[in-house]
Amino acid sequence: MKRFAVVSLAVLMLLTAFAPAANAQDVIEVRSSVFNGTDIDDIIDTYGNGTILPIDGSRFPIFYYDIDDNVSTEIVLIVDVPGTENNIIGEGGLIYITTIQPIGYEYENPAAGWDNYSIIGFGAQIAVPLKPDRADKFAGIVLDSDDKYTLRTGETLELGQGYSLEAKQVDVNGEKVWLQFNRDGEYVDDEIISVAGGNTTGSTWDVELDDIEDEDDVVVLRVHVNQVFQGAVDSIAQIEGLWLIDYANSRTIESDDEFGELDDVAILGPALRLTNEDTITLTRDSTDKILENVSFRTADTGSDVLRFYLMKEIKEPGIHVIGGAASFSANNFTWDASSFAGFFYDLDDNIETESLSVSNIDGNVIPEGNLVYETRIEKVDYEYFNADEGWDQYPVIGFFAEEYVPLKENRAEKLSKLVLDSDEKYTLRTGEILELGENYSLEAKQVDVEGEKVWLEFTRDGEFVDDEIISVATTTGSNTTASTWDVELDDIEDEDDVLVLRVHVNQVFQGAIDSIAQIEGIWLIDYANARTIESDDEFGKLDDVSIQGDTLTISNENTFTLSLDSEEEIAEGMFFKIGDTPVEELRYFPFVVRILGEINETTGLPEVNGTEMGENETQPGENVTETSGENGTEEQAEEEIEEETEEETAGNDTAGGETEEEGEGTPGFGIVPGLVGLLAVVYLYRRKN
Repeated sequence: MKRFAVVSLAVLMLLTAFAPAANAQDVIEVRSSVFNGTDIDDIIDTYGNGTILPIDGSRFPIFYYDIDDNVSTEIVLIVDVPGTENNIIGEGGLIYITTIQPIGYEYENPAAGWDNYSIIGFGAQIAVPLKPDRADKFAGIVLDSDDKYTLRTGETLELGQGYSLEAKQVDVNGEKVWLQFNRDGEYVDDEIISVAGGNTTGSTWDVELDDIEDEDDVVVLRVHVNQVFQGAVDSIAQIEGLWLIDYANSRTIESDDEFGELDDVAILGPALRLTNEDTITLTRDSTDKILENVSFRTADTGSDVLRFYLMKEIKEPGIHVIGGAASFSANNFTWDASSFAGFFYDLDDNIETESLSVSNIDGNVIPEGNLVYETRIEKVDYEYFNADEGWDQYPVIGFFAEEYVPLKENRAEKLSKLVLDSDEKYTLRTGEILELGENYSLEAKQVDVEGEKVWLEFTRDGEFVDDEIISVATTTGSNTTASTWDVELDDIEDEDDVLVLRVHVNQVFQGAIDSIAQIEGIWLIDYANARTIESDDEFGKLDDVSIQGDTLTISNENTFTLSLDSEEEIAEGMFFKIGDTPVEELRYFPFVVRILGEINETTGLPEVNGTEMGENETQPGENVTETSGENGTEEQAEEEIEEETEEETAGNDTAGGETEEEGEGTPGFGIVPGLVGLLAVVYLYRRKN
């Protein structure tokens, strides 16, 4: 496919194999580059040009970016207007702009009218404008596919979001097919499409509807019929080329709309501009919404440091892609947590552990030993931070974009996933069980009659692991470490005295009716699924492992080819997406896949350049019959219509983040200077007046 149409089935098989390690989450946070300085002015100077700090698809990977066409639409600008100081952005100093851009259809056939269509990002979600020159009315895209689908008469192709296509009849000459378009099972439109005589544009059906957000003649569906066949047994239509928008859920942006902190809306033909009428305070240790789905997250630092990033939380169940910055040439390139949002990063402590580097590329081939992944142990604060009671820091290490805890803090080869690190308060009555995740649990067995001690039991899969009586009694004015229970186990990957669980009991209460223990501070690792990295292990294309104390380095023993227009596995759960470009215009970026909820063998795989106004695109359903010779279909059908396996498509917006080596080919390069220049003019005009 032309863009990142779908990760291969092998990727899904790989994900399924590593599903236990993937630890399906409830929320995925996709962040921008990290901006770190003494105050907002320092950050604008350091990461911008002293007046404007642009945050586009190169710095915020959830903004739409098309690696094949080098197209992006969204940008956030922090402008040094009066009032922008310390941790405050002045009035009109935060500007969001999105602009309509053309991209190619997945089914690329200009002779048949399939060349380009318009897209626009809004709030880190991709959409299609109802009119190509007006940015205020748009609808999410449901499907953009060049897959081949074979329909027998009477069969229905489920397109997603309640839309479907039915093959009603094929004419006796096998040159025409009668198709019907439905939504939620109700008739919308129908058409007879002909493929006679090498017909080109006539074999495409454009469904145009009226009164879509008060607009008429809106193209909502495009279908290209490749072949029609009338056999002795079966009547068949082969479709290659499908494009559909969710017109039923389209929307209009009004000039008086408000979107979080951005409440001054300007509709500028093919562009939307949103700014803040009031000042915005980047409150430390907080999340501040500025736009639909987009927020600032600011670190918990002192007043002499300001550190933040833009972020989007994804909560939609499914499989999601998180991408990194794009490399735009064969030059050396290194990704870290700032340029690849998939890598582990701790905002409050400003801690990162992972990097991925490429060097000495020959055309599109990475030589032996020149694709290098490195990770090291660092320390971060417990969520329940109480140094007096021993809750200060613990070791962490990222491993292929997953957060782990080393079993020993100075050895990087033995790792366990972090299950829980929480400072929330939990109140347990005796006999109650607190589920901790990954089948671990904690039970309050009994509280003593004086209300000073609680008997806790730690279990896994309902089986006893350990228990302890914890006291909160104060004999000398305070009780510190005695109120914390550290569970240490032996023979965890051949290691003894491994700390697997920490529990801090805040209070114990023995009442006339209830016996209660209040817990504040829980930390747990998945020791039952711990792993050991060996020097002869292989991780996808990375198969040369070096273990040096607190650092792991893994490189490629063989050459690694960045095959154009493909997704190539780097290591478990990590891939390169390579654009469909000439070798001399090589473009590629890394990505990882994250899972929300449960997956199975029919779960759709995501696109890096999502095509839905949301996190997931619904793929055509299972009830489509693929071309085959079964049921007596004549051999001619087998020869004329190639058997195809349906590919699933899904949409997930990603893009690349920032790197120090970022060059002129950074995603959005073509649009950023113009937008920055435009905003600079606007800014100077406002100051002048």
